[in-house]
Amino acid sequence: MDISPKMVKELRDKTGVGMMDCRKALQESDGDIERAVLYLREKGFEAASKKAGRESKEGKVFICINEDGTKAAILELSCETDFVAKNTDFDDLGNQLLAILIGHDHIQSLEELNEVKKDGKPIKEVLSEAVLKLGENVNVKQFRILTAGSAHSYVHSNGKIGVVTAFNQPVDPVLGRDVSMHIAASHPIYISPEDIPDSEIQKETEVIQAQLKNEGKPDHILDQITKGKLSKYYKDVCLLEQPFVKDPDKQIKCVLPKGTAVTEFLRYALV
Repeated sequence: MDISPKMVKELRDKTGVGMMDCRKALQESDGDIERAVLYLREKGFEAASKKAGRESKEGKVFICINEDGTKAAILELSCETDFVAKNTDFDDLGNQLLAILIGHDHIQSLEELNEVKKDGKPIKEVLSEAVLKLGENVNVKQFRILTAGSAHSYVHSNGKIGVVTAFNQPVDPVLGRDVSMHIAASHPIYISPEDIPDSEIQKETEVIQAQLKNEGKPDHILDQITKGKLSKYYKDVCLLEQPFVKDPDKQIKCVLPKGTAVTEFLRYALV
């Protein structure tokens, strides 16, 4: 059968696959577009399995918050090159996955996400089709869904760092974004010193005192110096103790309105 350029273009527009592969698919399918799509999908699954082992160090962090601000989803979608990470089809895929997460409270694992259906297809099949279209290994690295009195977010301009911050009650959107931006920049590990495990504080204390003894500090002042160094350690790892990036004269705990607390935060960063 004669395969016209118009048929090839139609299949390419439908699948995003290269012209030569589209022509071959149409030849193998006697010019039937739907059969050609199926042919490419079948070939695409094979390609996806071959690419699945390739390193995917690029990508983006995607975040979505529902209309009333009480639920958020954060997702890290990876690919092999920055070129694909900037592709609109890659963005569309990330946002489609977010919409699914926001609509399904019960999804807790990648295995569960893979089995959820979109337009009648399981997500694992949607991802395989994305591999076929984008020509690279594409996969979900991690995701979380959280609920809050008020959820706010920040995504860095390059899409490689994203933060969701949950508060116990509604807060000003500008403050919510600013606190999330602070978390992106300062990378706290805990919310407050009370959240640090006792074993970790004990370990840090032992390290500090060993350093002080090596410096020849007398025993009777070790506890006093250790207390000061622990305070500095808290500022390094605890959100509420950190100087606010937009106003370093104030700690985060002094920026929050009375009665407002950060209940959880999630920070995803491509490394």
